[in-house]
Amino acid sequence: MLYMRMLLSLAVSLYTSRIVLNTLGVQDFGIYNVVGGFVSMLGFLNSSMSSATQRFLSFEIGRNDSFQFARVFSMSVSIHIFIGVIILILAESVGLWFVNVHLTIPPERLSAANWVYHFSVIAFIVGVISVPYNSVIIAHERMNVFAWVSIVEVSLKLLIVFMLLWFGFDKLKLYAVLVFVVSLIIRFIYSIYCNRNFPESKFRLFWDKPLFITLISYAGWSLWGSAAGVLYSQGVNVLLNIFFGPAINAARGIAYQVQGAINSFVSNFQMAMNPQIIKSYASDDIKYMHQLLFQGAKYSFFLLFALSLPIIIETEIILKLWLKIVPEYTVIFTQLVIVNILIDSISGPLMTAAQASGKIKLYQGVVGGLLLLILPLSYLFFKLGFPAESTFYISILISIIATYARLIILRNLVHINIVYFLKVVVSKIIIVCSIAIFIPLTFRIIMVESSFRFVLVGLSSITCTLCSIYFIGLNKTEKEYLFLTLQKTFNRVFSKKIIQHKS
Repeated sequence: MLYMRMLLSLAVSLYTSRIVLNTLGVQDFGIYNVVGGFVSMLGFLNSSMSSATQRFLSFEIGRNDSFQFARVFSMSVSIHIFIGVIILILAESVGLWFVNVHLTIPPERLSAANWVYHFSVIAFIVGVISVPYNSVIIAHERMNVFAWVSIVEVSLKLLIVFMLLWFGFDKLKLYAVLVFVVSLIIRFIYSIYCNRNFPESKFRLFWDKPLFITLISYAGWSLWGSAAGVLYSQGVNVLLNIFFGPAINAARGIAYQVQGAINSFVSNFQMAMNPQIIKSYASDDIKYMHQLLFQGAKYSFFLLFALSLPIIIETEIILKLWLKIVPEYTVIFTQLVIVNILIDSISGPLMTAAQASGKIKLYQGVVGGLLLLILPLSYLFFKLGFPAESTFYISILISIIATYARLIILRNLVHINIVYFLKVVVSKIIIVCSIAIFIPLTFRIIMVESSFRFVLVGLSSITCTLCSIYFIGLNKTEKEYLFLTLQKTFNRVFSKKIIQHKS
């Protein structure tokens, strides 16, 4: 049911994106993406504290210490409010100056861009303050809450689309205001849910210097990695704007919406697994933690690959069906972004293992440094006249290097066996991909573009991928577990239908 709700959210979200692009136009859509993305560059302050909050809350649950859990939560809320104030000051001073002076925005749309900027800043700060509440839900492994709230969120954003069509006000300005209102509503939903379901999540203002230092020192080491991740991602978006104009930001925005749509399935899977990794480390069950690491990395890739393969092969026709307007570069951007997240999907459980250990100085320093290289390398390639997509090739190469660097560091942190990881995870991934892609790619090459080819490629992609994963990607124990899980699901659904029929 969780993934059915996610599919519904995905369908509504993609439809909403199409209408927003058509309503705003390529230029305004690009302006919204680059300005909103620039605001999120300040999120490195929040991202570092977010990982610290999740780690310590899950850790206290692993120790069964509800009193300390409540103290960690309240201290985290106070820190996030302080972070929100810092972001507001930076955004409305240095950030506002940069947007008005350095971004490539047509003069007649500068006023609308400022509306987008101010409301994006406020919406972002609302999101910052929501982090501790989201972390509580994750720590308690109530992942279905996110699925239900996501349905509410996409429904509200669908309402935004119709309001854009109804009102004659400047559509870019109106869109920025309405997105802010939605973020405010979602913020209250999460806080109300936490207050009603988790008594320890009620905010109490207090001061505990040792706890504050513990949280901040952990977040401090995360700060470099978070800054690198945000700066390279949104920094590249700014570089694309400066070198190629706002239309290229529209193409990148669409590519990342596709990425977000398919990656949401893996994100929810990893979100459910992350607390288990941290709790197993906290309870000193290292063997089980290693098992979660290997399975999490492999399953994350397989799940994402099954969703991604037909999209990668038939990107152009999918974008034509989805969008009325397909900005230049959107096809190649989408394909390369998906390849990149496939590589990064392996690293999710590895990141969590490093966070669980609490010894993240070397990890964040090395991985953050590698990711940050993407920004100057992209700038250099753009200055040398390379095309816009070159930044994605750079990102893919760095992601591969960063994944191996994570393994080397984790060998010392949590005693992971790199050779075993390469054998049971990476080698199986390579074999599965090589076999699964052959038949659908052959259809793509030898057949002319048509609806029949599109259906054939889609069906063959799904069939070949699932068969390859089952017969090659899974071991005997994993196959037995999958069979039992499917059997239980079938029996549960079938029994419900019998009860409904009798009644």
